[in-house]
Amino acid sequence: MTTIYHNPACGTSRNTLAMIRNAGIEPTVIEYLKTPPDRATLVKLIADAGLTVRAVLREKCDPYESLGLKEDKWSDAQLLDFMDQYPILINRPFVVTELGTRLCRPSELVLEILPAAQRGAFSKEDGEVVITADGQRVK
Repeated sequence: MTTIYHNPACGTSRNTLAMIRNAGIEPTVIEYLKTPPDRATLVKLIADAGLTVRAVLREKCDPYESLGLKEDKWSDAQLLDFMDQYPILINRPFVVTELGTRLCRPSELVLEILPAAQRGAFSKEDGEVVITADGQRVK
């Protein structure tokens, strides 16, 4: 089973979802701004992806600046509290498959954990070719 914590307003998230589908997989799509992960799920996603809490914090949004989250004074627990209160602070997209969990930034990171190969050519929304017509990744 494949799950994506998705924001349809985010190009990286849309590209990631499209690559999952290009592998013939229809994932469970969780729009995390509408249905945020609970704290235990968020902690598990972060740990399973091998990241720190701060590495998952989305900096290019409000309330990151207004809360002063750039400062080192915040503990992991406090940062998680902020993410619970303001899910927009959770960077995206997280993808979970039987092969692992990744924060797919850039979107091509999803290819590391997909249980099926790409079925054909794929280009990102900006036109960047990621997968060739014969299903091979462009490096």
